[in-house]
Amino acid sequence: MQILSHRGYWKTVEEKNSPIAFERSFSLNYGTETDIRDYLGDLVISHDIANAHSISCGELLEKYNNHNPTLPLALNIKADGLQLPLKTLLTKYNITNYFVFDMSVPDTIGYIKNDIRFFTRLSEYEIEPSFYEQCAGIWLDAFESIWYNAAVIEKHLNNGKEVAIVSSDLHKRPVEDLWEMLKYSGVYKNILLCTDIPEDASIFFSE
Repeated sequence: MQILSHRGYWKTVEEKNSPIAFERSFSLNYGTETDIRDYLGDLVISHDIANAHSISCGELLEKYNNHNPTLPLALNIKADGLQLPLKTLLTKYNITNYFVFDMSVPDTIGYIKNDIRFFTRLSEYEIEPSFYEQCAGIWLDAFESIWYNAAVIEKHLNNGKEVAIVSSDLHKRPVEDLWEMLKYSGVYKNILLCTDIPEDASIFFSE
């Protein structure tokens, strides 16, 4: 199982997508999810509208390489048309264990054409994942309740797709039902889990 810290491993809301959150995540050997936008012609890290205080994507990737560049990176695409500058950065920093996700359906075509590794979305509102044959994996979400079971996850794994699961805490719900289903079915061993509480997940799934 690979744990992805959501917007880095932050301890206060102000730390989300900040250098200290990324340092903490990488130093504890967690994979990391973060958000990419453009600002004044450069790629930056920001969930909401970017500004002059947003850290550069290059700074994030440099920190990543200075720790453990084998950890997974989940790059949430927040704007259209970022394929070429992102591919340039991925090549410059020799980033290989990554995937992009959440871009618009038309924009995804550009990622396919540029051979950029991507996951497609699956949720109770997106029951037919786009570009399933071309994707490397599934970003499995549940906005209202856990609508899927272990068999759904195993089906995609058996199809050769990686599966990254959005933990319930990201939607302000208790994690116990989801985490117990993942653990006691055994399917957790082969997934990525994106969570705001990575150390809690580490303890739960190692017991």
